[in-house]
Amino acid sequence: MSLFPDLAETLPDGVRLWRRRLAPGAQMALLDDVARTLEAAPPYRPQMRTGAYVINRMSNCGSLGWISDTRGYRYEPLHPETGKAWPPIPVELGRIGADCTREAGFADYEPDACLINIYEASGKLNLHRDYDEADFRWPVVSFSLGADAEFLLGGFKRADPTHRLVLHSGDILVFGGPSRLRYHGVRKIFPGTSPVDHSVLPEGGRINLTLRRAR
Repeated sequence: MSLFPDLAETLPDGVRLWRRRLAPGAQMALLDDVARTLEAAPPYRPQMRTGAYVINRMSNCGSLGWISDTRGYRYEPLHPETGKAWPPIPVELGRIGADCTREAGFADYEPDACLINIYEASGKLNLHRDYDEADFRWPVVSFSLGADAEFLLGGFKRADPTHRLVLHSGDILVFGGPSRLRYHGVRKIFPGTSPVDHSVLPEGGRINLTLRRAR
């Protein structure tokens, strides 16, 4: 398995990776925020257009949340099961995201959505593009918490070759600009690799937070 080196300049244009940007204490604080968010917006398994359910549970925070059902993929202001508004994006999560996007060259980033993907030890995410947002000028900011994950970063067609990158707890990845519409996914989780222990983490699993500008 070939892995990207840690040097940011080896990544495609528009992609920036901060290794372990979050210290363990900061990771635990974000997981506390996630726990409170999930109390207000319980995780659920979205249904795809085909009627099948995705393998991972998820939730959202922000003024909009990404949902999927037989009608398709879209952003909505209400939780599809509770009918309640999504809770706000935690302040510290937004602050860290703004710092990273500014360092990556994207000024004035104000996300209005944050997806919370919950990966069990057997979790994965097929190659896909984040294509449901209104304006692709704004990047996606991805926070990794918990077990290591094998992340796939592809090209602009699903069949393009993919690079494999292991993401660790505390890593932050930003992709935007010329890389905003690259295919990407999660091939596997490595159970037993989490450096933090928190009740909100699945046993052997991982939580991924992705900030977006949906509208």
